[in-house]
Amino acid sequence: MAIIVTGASGLIGTALVGALRDEGREVVRLVRREPAGPGEAFWDPSAGVIDRAALEGAEAVVHLAGASVGDRRWTADYKRELVRSRVEGTRLLVDALRALGRPPEVLLSASGVDFYGDTGSREIDESQGQGQGFLAELCERWEREAERAAEAGCRVARLRTAMVLSRHGGALGRMLPIFRMGLGAPLGTGRQYWSWISLDDWVAAALHILKNRDIEGPVNLGSPSPVTNEEFTRTLGKCLRKGTVPMPVPAFALSIGVGEFARAGLLPSHRMIPRKLLDSGYGFTHTRLDEALRAVL
Repeated sequence: MAIIVTGASGLIGTALVGALRDEGREVVRLVRREPAGPGEAFWDPSAGVIDRAALEGAEAVVHLAGASVGDRRWTADYKRELVRSRVEGTRLLVDALRALGRPPEVLLSASGVDFYGDTGSREIDESQGQGQGFLAELCERWEREAERAAEAGCRVARLRTAMVLSRHGGALGRMLPIFRMGLGAPLGTGRQYWSWISLDDWVAAALHILKNRDIEGPVNLGSPSPVTNEEFTRTLGKCLRKGTVPMPVPAFALSIGVGEFARAGLLPSHRMIPRKLLDSGYGFTHTRLDEALRAVL
């Protein structure tokens, strides 16, 4: 039986598809273009079109699709695109799963640490409620659409993902050119916690969740060792053997530079603990930031 993956061409999706195929699993990628072969099937969330036949009898679905939060300035139009790509895309997928004669056993649906809003310096796990702000509300709506798959008998895991570390893209990939010039600096006060996870651990944790039938509901995908932004800056500079700028970038300057995303995505504090993964016996490969950075740089 196949495992269906949306967002399969992204940073995480590409790594996950490779790992699944290395295990000998059949993978079908949902794509927005003409399928290139039996390993692909068509869907177009903006048009409300999806190949239901490709979903029938699938073992699992991993739903990662969604417009990037940090790649573009948040205009009103782009904020609507962030909502549409997550909420409406998930609704289309889940409606299709609910209409199947043989729905998949499990749906893993992406979400984000931003669900929790700004939680300051206290540790939080999956029992923490929803926070405030645009991203928290977006994550809640995203997760609510995914959870409807449970009505079709699917086990649903909502993956609240921290910053994924990879030199090939994501937040770290965008930081590296600046840090390699020795211009990295703390953001705002630098005291806000950043939760992070290596790409290898994200993929391994997702495989662990697919196989562990006791894991469902919200699942934090982040290292058990979140760090402050100041520590992240200092550690990344050391790993690159580059200096960093001691003066932090003020919040107002960040807002001028990247707009609303600075207040919503860079300055909030998330000291997130992956309680469900730890309790289920998952063993992280990277629990120290310096080790994780050296492994991916």
